[in-house]
Amino acid sequence: MISVAEALQKVLTLARPLGTELVPLAEAGGRVLAEPVIARRAQPPFAASAMDGYALRGNEIAPGARFAVIGEAPAGRAFAGQVGPGQAVRIFTGAPVPNGADHVVIQEDTHRDGDAVVIAETTSSGNNIRPAGGDFRPGDRIGAPRRLSPFDLALAAAMNVPELAVFRRPVVALLATGDELVMPGETPRDDQIVASNAFGLKAMFEAAGAEVRLLPIARDDVQSLTTAFGLCQGADLTVTIGGASVGDHDLVGKVAGDLGMERAFYKVAMRPGKPLMAGRMGDAAMLGLPGNPVSAMVCAHLFAIPLLRHMQGQEPAGTPRIEARLGAAVAANGPREHFMRARLEGGIITPFDRQDSALLSVLSSANALLARPAGDGPRQAGDMVEVIPL
Repeated sequence: MISVAEALQKVLTLARPLGTELVPLAEAGGRVLAEPVIARRAQPPFAASAMDGYALRGNEIAPGARFAVIGEAPAGRAFAGQVGPGQAVRIFTGAPVPNGADHVVIQEDTHRDGDAVVIAETTSSGNNIRPAGGDFRPGDRIGAPRRLSPFDLALAAAMNVPELAVFRRPVVALLATGDELVMPGETPRDDQIVASNAFGLKAMFEAAGAEVRLLPIARDDVQSLTTAFGLCQGADLTVTIGGASVGDHDLVGKVAGDLGMERAFYKVAMRPGKPLMAGRMGDAAMLGLPGNPVSAMVCAHLFAIPLLRHMQGQEPAGTPRIEARLGAAVAANGPREHFMRARLEGGIITPFDRQDSALLSVLSSANALLARPAGDGPRQAGDMVEVIPL
């Protein structure tokens, strides 16, 4: 067995960043930016009013001062004239500040008297004007690589950039194996179970930016597995679930090897998830996940997600870890790194009492993994520990 750190390093060498493509701005959400976005204009492109009110000369403002209203400036239509002494223009939020004005008195600090406006006894501070280029200027940029958030898309749109260069989505072929499995909605025999792992993994991989092909369940025989691997052609990453252990019916490794898989490693010193396999098969990276539901999901979070991020141009790195205070005492850990399902609340991490790798109900209630190093001694409540948020 190799350590988790060694296994991750080997997994990250199985693939390199994929090619790039131009996509419309409206389709770029969640994609990884491959080239910087460069602003084509300033924002705002002109000095703009930050409030509804009256644009005038600031040095003329005084309690009770009276100004002739000579026009109006709504958003999207600038006032064409010049503001002179004793004059004001009715202005609305976002409209260009007229020539000659350098202050906007907010509507609440005035009262209208026919064709004139009168300043109140007290006025709020500030000139209520957003300067031209106050947000960004031509040439300013959104750096790459980065996963594009909704806020990034709004900024790119304001920069007047209609298309973005992004990394191609990794295509993942997801293959569940086992005679014991049936699809949700089918009626299992008494000796069968409903396949669950693939649906959680598909959602996990799609959230990481992948395009997932969910393949039919492969049975525990050479012919079925060979056919199933043929359906994985064209994928950037093949992920199998189950059949990677050492039992008589665990044939995934054997069939993959017969088909030319170059194995990087098999078995990792971790729990849950020891029977993890990785390598390359043809043009695709391959991960063989354990069949136990929690083992499959934890291994995918620790290894498949960093690989998918790397394939999309992000730095090759493991899942981020933080520190938290232990909420309950835990016994000494064994010789394998242990990822305990836990709840993280208010900086306190509390592992669940039940840690069996088949308990999906516990995993569904967890929002973090307590990462216990191999050979870690007993820990007391209040100790600082490493945590992987889920």
